Amino acid sequence: MANNKNNPVLYIVVPCFNEQEVLPSSNEKLLNLMTLMKEQSLVSRDSKLLYVDDGSRDGTWEIISSLVSDHRDVAGVKLACNSGHQNALMAGLASAVDHCDITVTIDADLQDDINVIPKMVERYNDGCDIVFGVRQERKTDSWFKRTTASMFYKLMNRLGVNTINNHADYRLMSRRAVMALLDYKERNLFIRGIVTKLGYKTDCVYYDRTARTAGESKYPFKKMMNFAIDGITSFSVKPVRMVFMVGVLFLIIAMIMLIYVLTAYFMGRAVSGWPSLILSIWLVGAFILIGLGIIGEYVGKIYTEVKNRPRYNIDTTLGLGQ
Repeated sequence: MANNKNNPVLYIVVPCFNEQEVLPSSNEKLLNLMTLMKEQSLVSRDSKLLYVDDGSRDGTWEIISSLVSDHRDVAGVKLACNSGHQNALMAGLASAVDHCDITVTIDADLQDDINVIPKMVERYNDGCDIVFGVRQERKTDSWFKRTTASMFYKLMNRLGVNTINNHADYRLMSRRAVMALLDYKERNLFIRGIVTKLGYKTDCVYYDRTARTAGESKYPFKKMMNFAIDGITSFSVKPVRMVFMVGVLFLIIAMIMLIYVLTAYFMGRAVSGWPSLILSIWLVGAFILIGLGIIGEYVGKIYTEVKNRPRYNIDTTLGLGQ
């Protein structure tokens, strides 16, 4: 496909998992926006919405199939099973890249403000390959979620992972940026960390996030924790180095204690201490288990990567390139 900078073909990629409650209203809003952008000649008439069904157990795929039948501007991809949000995004981008000049990824609940998509396209026209959608505030989130999110971004940056604060997976990418992203073959995906490493010209647009109007959040606490661990262990070996440094610190403490014990012995003083001895054993044991857990996390990642299994399997595609 030829790259048309002034009238690009846009595919809005929407991963869906059990989204039957929000999909009809979200589709209406996205279609209205797409129609408006086409009328303003901001994007090509060949632009589409691309829904990716990530193995939903409700009527999501039936709704997507119906939307494809009713609207020329809608396409659908059905994954054979639930592969996870990040893999669904990659499946959508891989399916769209040969048919468009730019993609925008956004979650189906449309908590991210779709009205900044035209601004993203304008930034692309100005020469940006990647445009990040960044939340101005997190008023709709609970105090716990705001606090843990802030801690996560700070920790990632301290560990050397270049992330955009308050940016999730709402972004515009040019065709060459998507192609570069698809060259990253790891199975433990943390896309928002990979995208910042691509090196192309970037910019940000800012928006206020709204509350979810229907359905349930697809990121409960357990998934958020797993996602955070995947992000850290996929991009930084500093936790392993920290375990090594803690080991060195404990070795130094052990040498000091040895000198103390020998001194006390030769000076005839009794070595006190069942409580301190037991405390030391528990403390050292805890650090050993923590260290083994961190190292085990990396070994598990290696195990997953070396098997080189496919990240997803596509069952059905509808309306692509038509």
